[in-house]
Amino acid sequence: MGDEKKTVDGAAVESRAKECMESIQLPQIDFSTFVFSLNSSALVHLGVIADPTSKTTSVQLQLAKQTIDILGMLELKTKGNLTPDEAELLKNILHDLRLMYVRQAC
Repeated sequence: MGDEKKTVDGAAVESRAKECMESIQLPQIDFSTFVFSLNSSALVHLGVIADPTSKTTSVQLQLAKQTIDILGMLELKTKGNLTPDEAELLKNILHDLRLMYVRQAC
């Protein structure tokens, strides 16, 4: 009898989770939103914006550098395969992040 209760509760939880996921409007995933996501992570690590979970800012240069390096790798590996807008976006974000990193590191 206890097992039946767990099954019903599990089904109810799954149903509720599905309803919640369907009600959340997520942005379309494309190269630009992926780059913006990495940019946001780097900005958090540079202490420019607050961490969305803790609502605090802190500078973590090693994590910022790693994220900037990932964006740089994407720039190299996707060269010639991006639209002009995507290439410009990536170039500008990398430029800005690198400047912010140097200012924080010095």
